[in-house]
Amino acid sequence: MGDYEQVRTHMVDNQLRTNDVTDLRVLDAMEAVPRERFVPASRRCIAYSDQDIALTSGASPRYLMKPHIFAKLVQLAAVRPGEVALCVGCGTGYGVAVLAQLAGSVVGLDNDPETVAAASELLVDLGIENAAVIDGDLVTGAASEGPYDVILIDGAVERLPEALTAQLKDGGRLVVIRGRGGSGTAELHVRSGDVVSGRFAFNASAQVLPGFEQPKEFVF
Repeated sequence: MGDYEQVRTHMVDNQLRTNDVTDLRVLDAMEAVPRERFVPASRRCIAYSDQDIALTSGASPRYLMKPHIFAKLVQLAAVRPGEVALCVGCGTGYGVAVLAQLAGSVVGLDNDPETVAAASELLVDLGIENAAVIDGDLVTGAASEGPYDVILIDGAVERLPEALTAQLKDGGRLVVIRGRGGSGTAELHVRSGDVVSGRFAFNASAQVLPGFEQPKEFVF
């Protein structure tokens, strides 16, 4: 067993299982995907650490979510075999690769062409054939590829656009972290007919995805 395989097993045992991740399919998926491949080479030594890891820089940075927070979010989505999933703000594609172990097909969405191209190449290199990453606006989603059984927003939001919940199938689930820092909470939103209802799931924190910030209010 190589060094990364050992560290990946330790991540599953010491970060996921100890934080109420009990779904064996999620645990197996997280142990199967080589997380280190999805971070810059200079940060591979911390790929399995319990922190958000910067993937890109610039005006619209992407982060790899803490392992146990991401795993709990995926577990909350209760992804079933054969389902269609959308990963919004997928960055280098780690979330897409994990969801591909659980769902029938996965669409990853990001708005940086270079990142999309790199993620697509990586999925091909890893032999993941039931997933694709496309370039598009994160806030409006990817309606042309939907509707979806599961939508996972791979980062925190301060506002949840109706354009995304509108892309859920009847019975579809959207999982997201709302809020900044220590005030963040994970939420599960479920569509039933024309109604989408949401509920609190657990306390969580993640970096806010660009475009999902709460608009600033003018004070007169």
